[in-house]
Parts: sequence; structure tokens; C-alpha cells
Amino acid sequence: MSAQTDRPVAGPPQPSLFQKLKNYPNTIRVVSVVTFFIVWEFGATDADRLFIAPPSEIFDAAVVMIDDGTFWRLVRESMEHFIIGTVLSIVLGTAIGVALAMWWQAEYILDPFINGFYAIPKPALVPLFILWFGLETTSKVMIILSIAIFPMIINTYVGIRDTRGSMLDIGRAFGASERQIFFKIILPGSIPYVMAGARLAVGLGIIGMIVAEFFTSMIGFGGWIRETSDTFETAQMYFLIIVVGAFGIVLTELVVALERRISRWRILEQERVQG
Repeated sequence: MSAQTDRPVAGPPQPSLFQKLKNYPNTIRVVSVVTFFIVWEFGATDADRLFIAPPSEIFDAAVVMIDDGTFWRLVRESMEHFIIGTVLSIVLGTAIGVALAMWWQAEYILDPFINGFYAIPKPALVPLFILWFGLETTSKVMIILSIAIFPMIINTYVGIRDTRGSMLDIGRAFGASERQIFFKIILPGSIPYVMAGARLAVGLGIIGMIVAEFFTSMIGFGGWIRETSDTFETAQMYFLIIVVGAFGIVLTELVVALERRISRWRILEQERVQG
């Protein structure tokens, strides 16, 4: 009888370094940003300060603007029309998207106007808005609205259309009313699309804010960016651009957190499917 050789039982495969890093997304993000600024600092050492400023000089300019109150004044000036314009874009865009998806009459009537208005370059409308609404808050709000509303309309429309099908037949088979079908089936099913539209609307709202401040009364971040570029105060200009980008990151993360909160059921379902 031949002797049997004992062999070690192979355990589960060990995760690679990249698989381990996948569990630390925030660490990766922080390291990438820090690395970027370090490379920028050393790369801009011998550069002409007229064109590019190193992060150390940008930090000094930021301290000066915060200490003398300029930064907080710009925040107050920009936030007024940004908040109004973005909130209106989300609310009105969602309402229009729902109307287009639920009633064919609204879709047929509004579709050519939405497609045509969406195709118009929005800076071309700025002179018209200035003629109609002047140079103050109303014109800025309208510029933001004209840019940020379309993702909400399109995403809401697609989200509701995507849920209209077998799920509606199941709801009706169980005796659900039209109101229950909308609030229990259609609306929850379209939340990911609506929140994706909100993320886009927030980013486009920031773009609209800067465009509005460039072309109307030069106030807020957009006005000061233009002012510092005209006076060759490069460090301040870079600081404001970085602040606008960081503002977009923060708002996008807030929208993502809100989506996770109101669609917790979907996340739990994904985790259950993935095991």
C-alpha cells in the first residue's frame, strides 16, 4: 500500500495591495491631492509668476483675503443667486420632467421648446437677460436657471419612463391606485436618476454662477476672478479658482450623501445581491 503524502490545504487567496487600497477611498483621494500640490509646488519654482503661482504663494494670498474680509464678502455675494438659481433649477426641472413623462400632451407641446432652448449657447442669452432683468440678482438667477435646469428635466423624464413597465402592471394587479403607483413605484424607482440630475445641476449651477458674474455686474467669485486676472494678481486668482472647484466637490458629495439616505433600500438590495 502506497503512503499518502500530506499536502497543506490551500487557504483563500490573499488580496493584492490594490485590492486592499480599494477599501480606503478617502485615503487615496487625499494622497492624490497632496501629491498633486507637491508636484505643483516644485514644478512652479522657476515658472513666471505672471502665468502660474505655486501653492505656497496661493496659500499666502488666501490668508490675506480671509483676514481682510474679502473672501467672506465674495461668498455672500455669490451664494445669494447661486442658491436661488440652483434650487429653482432642481424644483422646476423635476416638475417639468414629471409632467413630460406622465402626460403625453405635455411632452408633445414642450418637447420642441426644450430641445431648441437646450441647443442655444447660454452666453448668447446673457444680453437678452440683461435687457429683461437688469444687472442684479434676477438676471444672474435666470442665467443659472437656463444652464442648470436641463439635467433635471432629462434625468427625471428618463427615470420615470424607465420605471413604467412591468412594475406598473404588478402594482395594478394588486389593486394599487394611480396615486399609490406614483408614490410607491414610480417615484422611488426614479430617485437614482433624479439625484444624478441634481449632481449635474449643482455643477452646472456653479458654472452658471461664474458666467453670470463675468457678464453682468462683476461681483462674487466670478467678478473677482476677472478683476484679479486683469490686474495680474495671479495667486489670488488661482485661490478663487481652487475654492470654486472645492465648492463643487463638497456640494456633489452632499448630494451623494442625500441620495444614499433617501434610497437606502436600493443600497441594501445591492449589498444583498452582491452577497
